[in-house]
Amino acid sequence: MHFSTSILLALAASTSTLAAHISRSSIPGNSTGPDANGKYTISGPGIRANFIPYGASISNLFLNDTSGCERDVVGGFDNASYYSVDRQHPHFGGVPGRYANRIKNSSFVIDGETYNILPNENPEPGSPNGVDTLHGGPDGWDWRNWTVVAHTSSSITFSLVDPDGMEGFPGEVVSYVTYTMGNRTWDLRMVAVATTKVTPIIHTGISTASPTTKPAPPSTTPSTSPTAANASPQTPSSSPTGDIQANQPLSLNDFYSTPKQIGANFSNPDLLGNCGANCTGYDTCYLTNRIEPYGWKEVPVARLRSAWSGIQVDVFTDQDAFQVYSCGGQNGSMALKNTQGLHDGTPRTIPQYGCVVMEVEDWIDGINQPEWGRQSKQVFGPGDEPYVLQASYVFSLNATEVGLLGEGSG
Repeated sequence: MHFSTSILLALAASTSTLAAHISRSSIPGNSTGPDANGKYTISGPGIRANFIPYGASISNLFLNDTSGCERDVVGGFDNASYYSVDRQHPHFGGVPGRYANRIKNSSFVIDGETYNILPNENPEPGSPNGVDTLHGGPDGWDWRNWTVVAHTSSSITFSLVDPDGMEGFPGEVVSYVTYTMGNRTWDLRMVAVATTKVTPIIHTGISTASPTTKPAPPSTTPSTSPTAANASPQTPSSSPTGDIQANQPLSLNDFYSTPKQIGANFSNPDLLGNCGANCTGYDTCYLTNRIEPYGWKEVPVARLRSAWSGIQVDVFTDQDAFQVYSCGGQNGSMALKNTQGLHDGTPRTIPQYGCVVMEVEDWIDGINQPEWGRQSKQVFGPGDEPYVLQASYVFSLNATEVGLLGEGSG
């Protein structure tokens, strides 16, 4: 096999650049390897998690609730082998890429050249595979097996090489993702380098949370409070329109003025279409409003809490957007894991609106909205600084039975 000098130099440069950005906790340790279910375990004080190579995904996240019972608070499957065969592919806990969330019309322009990538969302007559691209396409990064390159008792690092032309994207991208457990904290760091051509890159970690770990109708779903006063409205296909709108106080999409249950407004007919055509609920990209200067570890972008379990998480990130999805696509056919739910005869499935997805990322479809000025955060080429995403999920216990607004706001 022969490599051109330019590619060798690019790879050498990318290796040295990545080395400067990957946490020291990713140094290989005494890994015990995967367990019988194909999962790797890492832990910290008061927290334990399992990860799998498929999609570099988190598969289990264990914390004690206010009663001292251990709860597994993320969606997933019991065995790692099932992730690649499940036809629904609900993006449980994976790392989408190379461009997370949506690209409208499955196309974008870089340096005057139009790139057409593979669609996988919103099929239409004549376009059975869709007209838009979600999470990198039909073979996005969370559909692939990553390589475990380091594993210690508290940290694990995965790597992926995405070749030039994959899904239609230009150039090769090399990416590393490191997860670390601390004192009731889950930290993640994602680094990617474009080695051969200029290309768009957005990562995110899809955290599908079930903080109640029991079937929950919309009226009892957890409360949340994204620190965002603005949102990017959507077309019927769930892609951004290009407008930036302020969330009016106490409006459907306002979680900024005061915390409220995610399902608090589900009886309001105006919520129909809020997350796309015939969609009730949220699939909303909030823009994080933080007053400069700020340290991203000092100001959370969101808080999610379950009054039933008392488990609370504050989300910190260096990213400028926060996507909330209220699991309207679930239909009760997705089983809970053996480590979840109640064993009292109630259905052991995730009902519609029975979970919530949280994504830290940059402004979605910013590659097609040049007026937003996101190019420096979404377009990368050989020799550029790497793409970096950092986030920290800080867990605690909050025994308040209801939220600040009384019954229905817990």
